[in-house]
Amino acid sequence: MSKPLTDHEKRKQISVRGIAGLGDVAEIKKSFNRHLHFTLVKDRNVATPRDYYFALAHTVRDHLVGRWIRTQQYYYEKDPKRIHYLSLEFYMGRTLQNTMINLGLQNACDEAIYQLGLDLEELEDIEEDAGLGNGGLGRLAACFLDSMASLGLAAYGYGIRYEFGIFNQKITNGWQVEEADDWLRYGNPWEKARPEYMLPVHFYGRVEHTNEGPKWVDTQVVLAMPYDTPVPGYKNNTVNTMRLWSAKAPNDFNLQEFNVGDYIQAVLDRNLAENISRVLYPNDNFFEGKELRLKQEYFVVAATLQDIMRRFKSSKFGCRDPVRTSFEAFPEKVAIQLNDTHPALAIPELMRNLLDIEQLDWEKAWEITTKTCAYTNHTVLPEALERWPIYMFEKLLPRHLQIIYEINQRHLDRVAALYPGDNDRLRRMSLIEEGNPKRINMAHLCVVGSHAVNGVARIHSDIVKTTVFKDFCDIEPEKFQNKTNGITPRRWLVLCNPGLADIIAEKIGEEFLTDLFQLRKLLDFVDDEMFIRDVAKVKQENKLKFAAYLESEYKVKINPESIFDIQVKRIHEYKRQLLNCLHVITLYNRIKKEPNKKFVPRTVMIGGKAAPGYHMAKMIIKLFTSVGEVVNHDPVVGDRLKVIFLENYRVSLAEKVIPAADLSEQISTAGTEASGTGNMKFMLNGALTIGTMDGANVEMAEEAGEEHLFIFGMRVEDVEAMDKAGYNASEYYERLPELKQVIDQISAGFFSPKEPELFKDIVNMLMNHDRFKVFADYEAYISCQEKVNELYRNPKEWTKKVIRNIAASGKFSSDRTIAEYAREIWGVEPSDVKIPPPNEPCE
Repeated sequence: MSKPLTDHEKRKQISVRGIAGLGDVAEIKKSFNRHLHFTLVKDRNVATPRDYYFALAHTVRDHLVGRWIRTQQYYYEKDPKRIHYLSLEFYMGRTLQNTMINLGLQNACDEAIYQLGLDLEELEDIEEDAGLGNGGLGRLAACFLDSMASLGLAAYGYGIRYEFGIFNQKITNGWQVEEADDWLRYGNPWEKARPEYMLPVHFYGRVEHTNEGPKWVDTQVVLAMPYDTPVPGYKNNTVNTMRLWSAKAPNDFNLQEFNVGDYIQAVLDRNLAENISRVLYPNDNFFEGKELRLKQEYFVVAATLQDIMRRFKSSKFGCRDPVRTSFEAFPEKVAIQLNDTHPALAIPELMRNLLDIEQLDWEKAWEITTKTCAYTNHTVLPEALERWPIYMFEKLLPRHLQIIYEINQRHLDRVAALYPGDNDRLRRMSLIEEGNPKRINMAHLCVVGSHAVNGVARIHSDIVKTTVFKDFCDIEPEKFQNKTNGITPRRWLVLCNPGLADIIAEKIGEEFLTDLFQLRKLLDFVDDEMFIRDVAKVKQENKLKFAAYLESEYKVKINPESIFDIQVKRIHEYKRQLLNCLHVITLYNRIKKEPNKKFVPRTVMIGGKAAPGYHMAKMIIKLFTSVGEVVNHDPVVGDRLKVIFLENYRVSLAEKVIPAADLSEQISTAGTEASGTGNMKFMLNGALTIGTMDGANVEMAEEAGEEHLFIFGMRVEDVEAMDKAGYNASEYYERLPELKQVIDQISAGFFSPKEPELFKDIVNMLMNHDRFKVFADYEAYISCQEKVNELYRNPKEWTKKVIRNIAASGKFSSDRTIAEYAREIWGVEPSDVKIPPPNEPCE
């Protein structure tokens, strides 16, 4: 048998990673050594692996800069409509490899680094993740940036440069422990500070009524310092900008006339202002009404809108003199997309700018605002909806409160005219919720202040129209749209799974990387023996590689022949990691009951972070790790079942685990997961899905054929019927002996012998107040998992299903999603114009 290829030799054969021309390789080596000596002032014999990473990052960055400048120049001259994607989260992960791929440099860099006696993959692993997001919403924003650049849109991502991103998760004695994510510790080679564009943001103060109208005065000022990160499109020489704001205290902070004498304290107090961009709030799908969070939301919005208006007014490249003075054309030149309600203050802030600063009348200002803004809803869970107390606004943003009151008054006048005497409807539709305290419903503000409102999968958009915003949809049905989420195939196929990308390219060419619908052509090869074998081989190699990673990082040995059964996502009751857990225990009990029976071996892996204050989510992690302790050390079980919690799940770990998965767990209660995007990543990477008819699973089943997914459980209608009739958990507990056994074991402390009571909260929740009806789907889930085992016994039929799934995943490219936003919300056309590269003259 020939000896296996090294990773480097394997990578050299992969065409989708670009051509390694001799000239390029020599140039990259030269640049690398130059950066090592002159940027990092390091001699080869004292340089560390981190120095090598930085030298390579700077080398690759050099290839971006010319394209970046040229792209911005091109926009300046062409003056297209600009898209501004406002988000409090951008979950970017690592940048180096993605940049090499999008610039077509990966093989050249790999070869250059290899010739220098280094390993590219080792250097890539040194980079810190930019973890400026919690989960789906933040990662969606990152995929969207990639697609907007790849589609040649003049787009900007605007957010906050958190000094500390999502916490690092450590598992200690089976419990989650949080650690600060000091991701900037060694510096960030991908960002460029732009102090020349620093802007003031105002807080507190009061509103004065003058002859020129209302004035917001006596405010405290915090400065917003922009940091720009380049966002390269895929091989089209377009490089867009992500601009993240960092909070800085002005130099006279707390040194005004009233604070004579305590100079030292005043300088120390600068921290209070700068805390605004200190840390990402680690809640996913949960609203925590903290003043610092409201400050963050206003901070990003106020800085961004000043930036947008400056850019709209100026008309010469690099010049800051206002030229445009009429705002009539503003909505023709500017689109603002609100990623959930977190940047909702863009609506009253744009109004404040137009009314108080630009002196427009209300009607004109409101028309411009609504035509400019659009809102994406990401959840229907009531606990996730932002409802800020009025008293916070009175104190922090008094002028915005006045403007919101006026928006509400005019809105309610309109509703009252349409539905005379329907006071209950007025109450339901008001932007202000009565109660103690009174609150502002930010979702209502977004719906009223936007020209388009969208959900993120068809089933979710339907729920939005028929329940959450039904009253609004009755009045303006044309405002409501669906834009099913997608993922970028550059990061989520070429980067993370080059072996699969390559065998696909061999069959259908490379165009699928910018037109994922072309994967449909793979249906021609669903019975091609060679292709079936190649797909299975790539999956096996990915599994072996991930198994080796687990062994080196966590000292756990797993059976690479087993089903890799994976559920990675934030830990939340609605995502039902508990249902997965009950299946694992059931499987364990079956093995113990018939130890000599043939079982299909499984490795069940769960990964994800729990919000630090979410008690139940933390208990779920503890339960799963405790079950693992028992199962993994039971000699009767052997390697037929292993249970592994994947610590510190993040983008860079997703890139390793997803290509190795056989089974993707997407098991939320129908009607709770707005879309999901992990589901799409698994599908594209050759895993089969076990899931409910929820979120984008519905459309995945439609694309591939429901018979090619493992669909189980209640549909939305069934859940609604059960809510009406009442869900009774004990009915299932009494009727299903295997379920009863599992619950009794957890309850009696079988998995926590030293603390028998440890899981009483979980059992109590499941038995008495489970909003997400875990038991109701248990039976269907278990029998569906038996179907999984049955198919896995027939590797060829399994792989055929895999090929059908990959072939059906074209719809779930974020390129398709963004093309729909562009045409149907922003009113712009995607362009395949390739800007000339820096080494060629412009026309």
